[in-house]
Amino acid sequence: MTTELYPRERLAQVREATARAGLGAVFLTPGPDLRYVTGYDALPLERLTCLVVPADDEPFLVVPRLELAAARESPAGGLGVEMVPWDETDDPFALATGRLPRGVAKVGVADRMWAVMALRFRAALPDAEQVAAGTVMRGLRVRKSPAEVAALREAGAAIDRVHRRVPELIKAGRTEREVGRDIHDAILEEGHALVDFVIVGSGPNGASPHAELSDRVIRPGEPVVVDIGGTMPSGYCSDSTRDYCVGEPPADYAAYYAVLKEAQQASCDAVRPGATPEAVDAAGRDVIAAAGYGELFIHRTGHGIGLETHEDPYIVSGNTEPLEPGMAFSIEPGIYPGPHGARIEDIVVCTEDGVERMNNTDRDLVLID
Repeated sequence: MTTELYPRERLAQVREATARAGLGAVFLTPGPDLRYVTGYDALPLERLTCLVVPADDEPFLVVPRLELAAARESPAGGLGVEMVPWDETDDPFALATGRLPRGVAKVGVADRMWAVMALRFRAALPDAEQVAAGTVMRGLRVRKSPAEVAALREAGAAIDRVHRRVPELIKAGRTEREVGRDIHDAILEEGHALVDFVIVGSGPNGASPHAELSDRVIRPGEPVVVDIGGTMPSGYCSDSTRDYCVGEPPADYAAYYAVLKEAQQASCDAVRPGATPEAVDAAGRDVIAAAGYGELFIHRTGHGIGLETHEDPYIVSGNTEPLEPGMAFSIEPGIYPGPHGARIEDIVVCTEDGVERMNNTDRDLVLID
């Protein structure tokens, strides 16, 4: 799968996109863009590692000599890209810029590049305008290839397995932190390389969409929002939210949970090529508003996902870019009245004729004895 996920032709695609954007080159330091193009999950060090993609010449990878072996052993080593090692007394920024044509007017720097490195590039190319390399990379990364969709499907199945284990972990008398620690371990046990986040929001903490784990004790009759995700060995991410309750839920919670489930389904049903993200957002938001809970849905409906948990496209009012096959994103409406809250989240992919869900565990409220 490594070759399929990180194919050789991406280097040429980036070069062509760089030229179309009117840039002389893009500089990609460790982060999702570098991994997307080369498969190299480079360490983010104070020493410069940088893929230089000129608009009219061959790309090359500037890498600290002590990281050269790791770079060669990564998928980048199989792409035929030239690797330019540098020693401790060298100026790697001069190496990275020295091959560019004189008078280059504009360059792209990686969106995740450290500011100190961007400033060093500015000093090395004082007459060149710097722009975010995302202007080049976004159009490539926003539509997932079949191999990327397969990687997201694998990530979705892995996090689904974790959610199936959650009812064994949530018990009255346990703290959010204790449950979260067990979920953290389960995420790794089910195939993830990294745990990106664990939210266990019990009772009123469930009304905070990004609640931190706390020492709050889970009590009988309390709903619990569990939002979890991680990064697979492939580099692709998972993210899914399900809702649990120790015993029977409060009557008002059960009432708005039914609305939430209908809203999440409505937004998923709205996904198809040509539909806009704001239309997908409105499909679920209108259901929630019609039931009288509109002011309690306080965030966008979703975010793109791939090598990052949050990336384009964003499913929000005002985003009128038509959806295309291969675009992957979350559908996660929520209702947060205060005494408790709820959110249902699936990762979906726009297909040629509709939508595919990457998460397939039951979306009903899970009652725990």
